[in-house]
Amino acid sequence: MAQRTTDDHPKALKPALESMTLLVAAVIVHDKATNRVVLLQRSQNAKFAQGMWDLPVGKSEPGEPITETAVRELYEETGLTVKPEALKVAHVIHGAWGVEAPNGFLTVVFAAHDWTGEPENREPRKHAQVCWVDADAIPEEFVDTTASALHRYLSGGTQVSLDGWR
Repeated sequence: MAQRTTDDHPKALKPALESMTLLVAAVIVHDKATNRVVLLQRSQNAKFAQGMWDLPVGKSEPGEPITETAVRELYEETGLTVKPEALKVAHVIHGAWGVEAPNGFLTVVFAAHDWTGEPENREPRKHAQVCWVDADAIPEEFVDTTASALHRYLSGGTQVSLDGWR
């Protein structure tokens, strides 16, 4: 019989750190009535992609379900609130390498059509602005991976993209 811990989970195996992939969530808040989406522009102080446009996006915390990551990051960055059960998987990005992910990253991009609040820049050190953008006028200066996910979502294209794989 397998050894059990007090919280009734099987005993965890040693982490396979050499193959760890960073888990990331992004959210496309899409107002279908006006066909606009919430985007943020990274500031000149951002860790990467300074001045570039992006979706609200962030890393998952240890032990945090990916839907909670999406809800938390969206609120922290934009002030918008969505319910985890209202999120729909829109796209998945599997990157071979990332700025903070030398062993790759997996970004689950969610779409949200129901939210509360108005977008605001809640992290002015990281972002120059947070705003609604017409879905037909997405800025060119956009982080490649999330731009691809957003365009594929808007056009009904493929739901998985690979970045940096040979």
